[in-house]
Amino acid sequence: MIKKHIPNSITCCNLISGCVATTFALGYNPEMALLWIVIGATFDFFDGMSARLLGVSSPIGKELDSLADVVTFGVAPATIVFSELYVLDYPAFLEPVQHLLPFFAFVMAAFSALRLAKFNLDTRQTTSFIGLPTPANALFWGALIVGQGDLFSTYHWGLPLLLVLICISSWLMVSEIPMFALKFKHWGWKGNEVRYGFILLSAVLLAVFHITAFALIIVCYLLISFILNRKQTPTDSAIQQH
Repeated sequence: MIKKHIPNSITCCNLISGCVATTFALGYNPEMALLWIVIGATFDFFDGMSARLLGVSSPIGKELDSLADVVTFGVAPATIVFSELYVLDYPAFLEPVQHLLPFFAFVMAAFSALRLAKFNLDTRQTTSFIGLPTPANALFWGALIVGQGDLFSTYHWGLPLLLVLICISSWLMVSEIPMFALKFKHWGWKGNEVRYGFILLSAVLLAVFHITAFALIIVCYLLISFILNRKQTPTDSAIQQH
């Protein structure tokens, strides 16, 4: 039947989008790379939805989805950062490793793969997330480089900041920090206050800051998740961990 191939075909479109994004990133065109990451994220949203609607979920689809996500949300954003590190001015004491340091960006791709592997095996992440989702990490980096890339080349602290942010985002993806998901069980306000509030905040940020807003939205997502996590009682946390 044709319908059983529809979800996997959409997933392959996600994979192709990630390949295109990576190519643009290597050519130091972060704007187009970000665009194709967003296109890939759109395909990623609809492949799972189509599989559920058509009732054709399969183990191979799950594996293919992870492979596509590694490329689109792991390799592509890491390549954007690689290209940024490649063109930065380095202080004299780092010049001997100037040709090697940009490859540090691909640590983020490795942690993205680890994050996705953990997600596939973690039964706790059916209605929420544990750790930063790879699409959110990819959107953060794409928007940051496109919107504020000049900051890293203008100021002397730009290079160390970039390296520190790589470490932080890599850790966040595999951390044990609970984070809310935009998964609606119903469309009513009660029980969805955080989700609707976050969507409204995201719309305002997009209207004001445009491309850079995606990076700010992810930062807000992290802060809201931290606040919600702190508000949980010890009993709630114990239940969620088990």
